[in-house]
Amino acid sequence: MRRGDLDDLHLFAAVARERSFTRAAARLGLSPSALSHAMRGLEERLGVRLLQRTTRSVAPTAAGERLLARLAPALHEIDAGLAALAEARTEPSGTVRVTTFGYIAQTVLEPRLPRFLLDHPAVEVEIHVAQELTDIVAAGFDAGIRFGDTVERDMVAVRVGPDLRTVVVGTPDYFERFAPPETPADLARHRCLCHRLASAGGLLPWEFERDGREVQVRVTGPLIADDDGGLALAAVRAGAGLGYMMEESVAADIASGRLVQVLADWCPPFSGCHLYHPSRRQTPPALRALIDVLRWRGPSG
Repeated sequence: MRRGDLDDLHLFAAVARERSFTRAAARLGLSPSALSHAMRGLEERLGVRLLQRTTRSVAPTAAGERLLARLAPALHEIDAGLAALAEARTEPSGTVRVTTFGYIAQTVLEPRLPRFLLDHPAVEVEIHVAQELTDIVAAGFDAGIRFGDTVERDMVAVRVGPDLRTVVVGTPDYFERFAPPETPADLARHRCLCHRLASAGGLLPWEFERDGREVQVRVTGPLIADDDGGLALAAVRAGAGLGYMMEESVAADIASGRLVQVLADWCPPFSGCHLYHPSRRQTPPALRALIDVLRWRGPSG
């Protein structure tokens, strides 16, 4: 291909779509005469008539139609590639507003967000931490981060963490005083440390599943807290009752024998943390940059 042929093919596609030198020239920022001259030169070099001209209209010939059909997807890819390259040269800027809850702020954002802020000094990130689920569109957030099974289906979701699991734990001393539960129903006889749902005001049920059977248990006990588990975990470690905890929060305690896990076969993994936002279209560069940093790439990433 001669130097300049690619530009002329782009001009040809514009004329063929507009079916007018005048309209195509206006869109391209050229004069109609310059555009017509470029098309004649292209036809002479290719040895094929591409456009049928009359005093009132311009239309592709059969050969021109075949060329346009093959040319359009390639030109679209070239334009998209150039746009992406230009965008990559532009430093993301502006404000990104994200809503999440405390556990995710600690486990997903704390390890990665500081590096993002250093790498993107023109971006301001606003994090809203709340227990309740938030309608991100109505509340004006750019994105939210929640467990995957709570993300609405019409949202674009990107995994930002591994699968998770909740576990039931107590101290060895507690199980010397109370026989370990063998089924979720046995929890009715135990002192359980409860968590209140800030959005609804009720207590968070303990959820279990085995062999496709799902069970929710409304537990009772000496403590009801509406924080993200810190008070309940302190009470569990003190032997005051059983806790329903994220496995990651108590993995070291279980490994050391400080806490004992029960009902393990009733606690399968579930979908981990996902960042979600309303649409793939017109995603702000700052949000795209944040998604790239938070995206889960496996245990090493």
